[in-house]
Amino acid sequence: MPKVNPDILRWARDTAGLSLDQAAAKLGLSGPERLEALEQGEVDPSRRQLVVMSEKYRRPLLTFYLPKPPRPSNKGQDFRTLPEGQAPGSEALVDALLRDVLVRQGLVGAALEEIEEDQPLALVGSRRTGDGIEPLVDDMREVLGVSLAEFRRQRTATDAFNVLRAGAEKAGVFVLLLGNLGTHHTDIDARVFRGFALADPIAPFVVVNENDSRAAWSFTLLHELAHVWLGETGVSGYDGQAEIERFCDAVAARYLLDPAELVSIRAREAINFDDLKTRIDEFASPRKLSRKMVAYNLLRSKLITAAMYRSLSDEFDAERAQKPDHGGGRGPDYYTVRRHRVGPGLVELVRRLTAGGALSTTKAGRVLGVKPTAVDRLVGGRAA
Repeated sequence: MPKVNPDILRWARDTAGLSLDQAAAKLGLSGPERLEALEQGEVDPSRRQLVVMSEKYRRPLLTFYLPKPPRPSNKGQDFRTLPEGQAPGSEALVDALLRDVLVRQGLVGAALEEIEEDQPLALVGSRRTGDGIEPLVDDMREVLGVSLAEFRRQRTATDAFNVLRAGAEKAGVFVLLLGNLGTHHTDIDARVFRGFALADPIAPFVVVNENDSRAAWSFTLLHELAHVWLGETGVSGYDGQAEIERFCDAVAARYLLDPAELVSIRAREAINFDDLKTRIDEFASPRKLSRKMVAYNLLRSKLITAAMYRSLSDEFDAERAQKPDHGGGRGPDYYTVRRHRVGPGLVELVRRLTAGGALSTTKAGRVLGVKPTAVDRLVGGRAA
């Protein structure tokens, strides 16, 4: 068996967000001393131990045979304002998810270059914050081809999101719904990770955290698309304090909502918390908006205080946590779920690339997040 660099073992544990004690317990070792000996190179790990580490640290087994730890991936800027008391290890999950997305995007970009379809998209980096909110909203409405009236005509919030997603994919932006590393045990809280924009000029990607409420998906998609228009790659959270985050929030809000409509929520001055919450519910639902987004825009319009917004936000987060928004019922089959997560645009591109031989079945599976044996059925065509 090839010699394992102990630096890899320390790096894999650190990036998984685990202490020596925590990792030793997960690996089934007798104590942290045993793991420390492995990481110091005093003892060589067995093949079985490496397999367990691969599973617990969420790393491919081949990673442990690299000559040295890989360099950190360029996930762009971190635009988030992280909440207090976030779950231990949540940052490691976010990093792992973003690494996965970067690999997928890299494979797509390379395949497009091979078939000479690597022309830069004019929309990527075409705007600056100094241009103002309205010009960017106008650009996005024209390119996406979705008016506010059409958005609100959709039967459900998911249908409304799908209309926006179709417009983005037609424009050349791939939109993924991802909120974990493949199992619910690795779910990432939307308060920690809301979305990600990879503003590549050839194959831009947007990721929306599917663990957020379905009514919030559209707002996050538009927020991340604003980052793409600005040419800014980075990861977003809720209540970001960075100027660019506030700008992208304002763009998404203006696309989905006329600020003048908000006045109806505060039609009467005497209003308590429960009454305000009820009015937000009644306002948000027919407009296919998330309640948290409405509350945030009430705050921006100075119609509620920061303290009231925080109380509403906490209440909405708590309700969402108690009632996971997975749609209810038995649900669709595995392939339908996978297609919905990666989006029809990426599924169709992979079908075309595999059929033409520009993408192997193994790489196609990596792009789609499935085993190579599932590619053919997922894309609905014959994979090469």
